Amino acid sequence: MISIIILTFNSEDSIGNTLRAAKCLSDDIRVVDSYSTDSTIRIAENFGAKVIQHEFLSYGEQRNWAIENLDFPHGWQLHLDSDEILSDSLIGEIKLLKLGAESNVDGYYIPRLIRFMGRDLRHGGLYPIFHMRLFKKGKGRCELRKYDQHFYVSGSTGRLRNPIIDDHRMSLTEWVSRHNKWANAEVNEIISPSKDGVVDAEFGSRDAVKHRRGLRHFYYGIPILVRPFLFFFYRYIFKLGFLDGKEGLIYLTLQTLWYRFLVDAKMYEKSLEKSLEKIND
Repeated sequence: MISIIILTFNSEDSIGNTLRAAKCLSDDIRVVDSYSTDSTIRIAENFGAKVIQHEFLSYGEQRNWAIENLDFPHGWQLHLDSDEILSDSLIGEIKLLKLGAESNVDGYYIPRLIRFMGRDLRHGGLYPIFHMRLFKKGKGRCELRKYDQHFYVSGSTGRLRNPIIDDHRMSLTEWVSRHNKWANAEVNEIISPSKDGVVDAEFGSRDAVKHRRGLRHFYYGIPILVRPFLFFFYRYIFKLGFLDGKEGLIYLTLQTLWYRFLVDAKMYEKSLEKSLEKIND
């Protein structure tokens, strides 16, 4: 059996769909809430989830706090965000797994399918992107990076074929606001990288997170303010992102061009601030 852990904060627009699917797989659903002020808690309790409130410091710390402090009755854990939905095919695939203590696999990577403005985005290199989400109790941890945190396991891993659906239901206003905050976190991570509790970069690794981290290092080696345009071209043209229609164009423009350019602009701003500090000294 599996325990499912979901992080929430003011997630009333999405948490119902997430819990509805989760109930098809588990009888132990834990919602770790960061003191929501909307109806998130009421919705979660109506679905029979156990709600625990805990102050949010960072994504990694919140995940690891849940892993370390909650008393899970089952030997496996599946971690979700409040806008992630288990697809019917994934639920069926997991039910067929032999998830016992004797299993020779300690964790499973699951592909994530982005649903944006109601459309599933399957091109532009967006699918499949694998994330470690399902692992044995005591085997998994979350990175303590300031941005782009991933789970990792100590032990053997496997891959599932069917996806978690990342259902982006927030307005574009909220999307932009959140990504502006995440851009600050990414800039801080680039300038002062986290040392402990992080997955190393290894381009070409069979480990999905290590390989993706290696690709990110390659990206950072391209000249600042130029790389967002190259990245957009790569995603939209070379990786056929244009096949996802207007929704794909909007998403890739915002994610691979606007957001990436914002990160670079903030990095450039930081470099100017340092130059002024040196002049004033």
